[in-house]
Amino acid sequence: MSNRTRTETVAAVTAAARRHHAAYTLFNQAMAEQLGLHPTDLQCVSLLGLEPRPRTTGEIAELTGLTSGSASRLVDRLERAGLVERRPDAGDRRKMLVSLTASRNPELEAAWETPGRAFAQALEDFTDDELGVIERYLRRTTEVGGEQTERLRRG
Repeated sequence: MSNRTRTETVAAVTAAARRHHAAYTLFNQAMAEQLGLHPTDLQCVSLLGLEPRPRTTGEIAELTGLTSGSASRLVDRLERAGLVERRPDAGDRRKMLVSLTASRNPELEAAWETPGRAFAQALEDFTDDELGVIERYLRRTTEVGGEQTERLRRG
């Protein structure tokens, strides 16, 4: 049991989270550079990989927090890079659905192989219950981050 107060513990978690965010931002930039992408483009590819179905450019704008025009340019760049493809939506011919392509999958998987092992190894230090707490923390702070992003954008 720690002798820290709750205030000290919250401050330590907050500082660690800020360091984590900075380190991951730098990692994302380095990974994007290795793949010849912009960091935002790499994050979009990552988010699309988590989605259960193809998304419209408007939905991509929501996922990434970009304006619709910026999201369209992002999808254009990803399409030119061979990472996504657009297909007509069978349910609504006015819409185009964006999905990841398989053409650069081997390259992406190879780039993530070493970091993926390292991140997985870092999780080996935790019990299943601790991993549940970490997941809950990440989900909750992601939610708060989204709320705060919206607040800042509203001015």
